[in-house]
Amino acid sequence: MAIEWNDSLSVGIEEIDNQHKELFRRINNLLDACNEGKGKQAVGDIINFLGEYVVTHFAAEEAYMRKYAYPEYEAHKAMHQGFIQSFGQLKSKFDSEGPGIQLVLQTNRVVVDWLINHISKVDKKLGEFLSNKI
Repeated sequence: MAIEWNDSLSVGIEEIDNQHKELFRRINNLLDACNEGKGKQAVGDIINFLGEYVVTHFAAEEAYMRKYAYPEYEAHKAMHQGFIQSFGQLKSKFDSEGPGIQLVLQTNRVVVDWLINHISKVDKKLGEFLSNKI
């Protein structure tokens, strides 16, 4: 089951939207691999990508928040930290146990659920705030 980007998820900031679209593409690659029985091999790739993504993407969002004095900066940053902790648990499990079906399912659930919820609610709110500033 693919997750699809649509314009309703756009926050109106090209850099952030492009990063979100790339994440959707990578997650869909993982989901496709799972459907083809290749999910275990794909988990390492998505985990490595996410390790880089969270650093780059969250830093970009947080830079906008600081630059324009976003009043909900601390709460938004805390959500990023929560995702980083969840990601750290996935990476630790992968490092210690290697890929397995439980890790594939957990990665899918943690990343997809968090991503859609975070973008559609929290990042959209940030985009609305920034639309009056940029």
